[in-house]
Amino acid sequence: MISQTTQVDDLRLVALPSAVNCAEMFVRFALFEWSLRPLIEEATLVTRHIVKSSIAGATRSRPRFLTVRLRLHGDCVVIELDDDRPGEPPELEGWTISAVSLPDGRRNVWIELPLPTGMTAALPRRSPGRSPVAEISPGSEETSDSQILHRVLYGLNRSANG
Repeated sequence: MISQTTQVDDLRLVALPSAVNCAEMFVRFALFEWSLRPLIEEATLVTRHIVKSSIAGATRSRPRFLTVRLRLHGDCVVIELDDDRPGEPPELEGWTISAVSLPDGRRNVWIELPLPTGMTAALPRRSPGRSPVAEISPGSEETSDSQILHRVLYGLNRSANG
């Protein structure tokens, strides 16, 4: 088993309701790029849950920030959320959600999702070149990557107008 982090991505968001959709799209896109499609539904479920918990009570007049992070570590994907909410992690039936207090009243909440059977952290790696989304030429048939990109842009636009 590889016990080190081999891939990491994070996204900093304003703790408002739009953060839920943005975090979900971020998780879907990252796991798709890492060739971990079987984990997308579970990962978006738990991400949605911890982000909703983090933004509870947030207002536009007192904006807070949160960071959603995905780490490919050993034989699992770790979904983390850093925020400034004190206290225990939100419970989600069937899942173990852990938390630790950080300096300045911040906390780190995380969930570990096991990788599919036969896969290790060394396997799903991003290619060093441009993503397939960037390689699409005008007029070509849309791929799954371009559909994800359209969803991300639509969600961000909807959040900005909402």
